[in-house]
Amino acid sequence: MSFPVQRVTPQPVPPHAKPHMVRMRDGVLLATDVYAADPGTPTPTVLARLPYDKNSRYVFFDKIADRFTAHGYTVVVQDVRGKFRSQGQTLGWTGEVDDGYDTIDWIVRQPWSNGIVGMFGDSYYGFTQWSAVSSEHPALRAIVPRVTCTSNGPGIATYDAGSGTQPLWLEGTTYQAQIWVDNDSYEFDIDLSRRPIASAYEQAFGAIGKRSAGFDLIASGISLAPYNGPHPYDARPVPVLHCVGWFDNLGIAHMRDYTELARRPGWSALQYLVADTTDHENYFLENAPVAPDDDHLVDATALERMLDSYTGPAIEFFDVFLKGTAQPDSLPRVRWKLAHVGWRTSSTWPPPQAAETELYLDDPADAAGAVPGGTLALSPTAGTRCAQWRYDADDLVPSAAADTFMQLRDHVDERRTLDRDDVLVFTSATSNAPLVLAGPVHAVLHVESTAPTFDVFVRLLDLAPDGTARLVVRGCVQADRPGEVEIALGHTGYRVRPGHRLALMIAGSDFPNHLPNSGSLENPWLTTAPKASLQKLRTGSTHPSRLRLTVLPESGE
Repeated sequence: MSFPVQRVTPQPVPPHAKPHMVRMRDGVLLATDVYAADPGTPTPTVLARLPYDKNSRYVFFDKIADRFTAHGYTVVVQDVRGKFRSQGQTLGWTGEVDDGYDTIDWIVRQPWSNGIVGMFGDSYYGFTQWSAVSSEHPALRAIVPRVTCTSNGPGIATYDAGSGTQPLWLEGTTYQAQIWVDNDSYEFDIDLSRRPIASAYEQAFGAIGKRSAGFDLIASGISLAPYNGPHPYDARPVPVLHCVGWFDNLGIAHMRDYTELARRPGWSALQYLVADTTDHENYFLENAPVAPDDDHLVDATALERMLDSYTGPAIEFFDVFLKGTAQPDSLPRVRWKLAHVGWRTSSTWPPPQAAETELYLDDPADAAGAVPGGTLALSPTAGTRCAQWRYDADDLVPSAAADTFMQLRDHVDERRTLDRDDVLVFTSATSNAPLVLAGPVHAVLHVESTAPTFDVFVRLLDLAPDGTARLVVRGCVQADRPGEVEIALGHTGYRVRPGHRLALMIAGSDFPNHLPNSGSLENPWLTTAPKASLQKLRTGSTHPSRLRLTVLPESGE
């Protein structure tokens, strides 16, 4: 039986773009399009370097360019090395520092350039911005990284694992297998029920006739150094507008960049934040689940609406730091959307009025039953109480979304998952007053296992009066010893409405988003028989498992 694979090849260059092949220092030529309203008039340039076909509808750069050129910018879009029309080896997260420098150097020598360059874009083309920062080219004056992070590598780390390592993200692995094989991309469905799981990908590579070097690095446990220059944190500071989605699957890592740079001398005064209620693919919570006429990936009118909010903050930012037609104090330092309410501004993130509060996991004997399960209490119960949950590789806990890049397109009701007997659930009391979350969320858990290695997945959900449960934030950790683990669940701006409750879910798997644990010291990629295990959670005053929230007082809402 043949394995179905759809090969994705370059789309035509738009007629209003001028194509070039730009030479890098090693002689490799990179395919580059220039969009200029008036090529005879030097202007600041907005550069994007990406691996997803610069001419595809998926990245819609012809329409993005229209918005920037209308505001007096030249736009340059480039296929990175080894992708689509560009030459060179196909291997992500390497070579972008030098290629970024050389591309900027080419730009400033062109007659349509005034010598000032900014960069813009999502995900991997956020990473290429940080690589250009590492190159320290003097013409790079500002960047707008969206839904991305400095720490991306072959494994594409989505989470800050806190006090442990991170379970391997299968979505990131599949991304490597589909995007980073050769110049083209490949679409196929992976049968992740196969054992060993590595064999499912081998089936795809066999059908393609080639392998992904990035995939092989992940499977071998090898990490590449992403920068052959200084880490961006240690490079020459430039103004940064961080565009974050509260529901983005890279959100934890992106907010780690923001919070780290916001406290670094030299960088702190140049950090700006726009945080929206969006996921990685720019779907909005207010439209979720998304109707066909609001789906910008298929509907042209929806795309036009989305692009206004997509490009607007970047244009305002570049007007300040590239064109100098507005002053820095015209930009809010932090602009964030409070879910179910709307936009807010603040001088810092979290807002100055925000404070930490903790809810303690209580009544653990009820936690393995159906909702409401155990409770989230204001103080811990004296002594120690315990609850257990099982891990069974033949009955894995379903992920919050089959594709978390598009978490909000379906924004599924997770009540059936909460009611499973292999997860623990703790719920807060119903209140007639709203609860406003505005900052980081952490789970601090005291856990142990019968297995030498085990995974702990945590989701915080909004439990509505009608019983439906939808994701707010999530995180995970892999542990290899008993004790306390602290799991970062990410930052959020979220209003828990009157009559709603918080539900904290703890599970031992998250499939198909994450590679199932082997339950042993065997390589989880290669195991044919993962072992079941039993996990224990301890609560109470001697083992205070708790949920740490950052909240705004009602007056700060």
